[in-house]
Amino acid sequence: MSNGKKIQVKLIKSTAGRLGAHQDCVRGLGLRRMHHTVTVDDTPANRGMINKVHYLLEVKEA
Repeated sequence: MSNGKKIQVKLIKSTAGRLGAHQDCVRGLGLRRMHHTVTVDDTPANRGMINKVHYLLEVKEA
């Protein structure tokens, strides 16, 4: 159901000590460690995870 758009997401803050649901969102986006960058599809599900943990991420349109 992707519209072909991509988003680049980079983890810029640690998930240590964060809520379990927030850690799950970071892992769900495919981020494994600090300063790790992934490219994900621009879907409502991914946007929801990004919005939930926006304070940990750096987001760019790809």
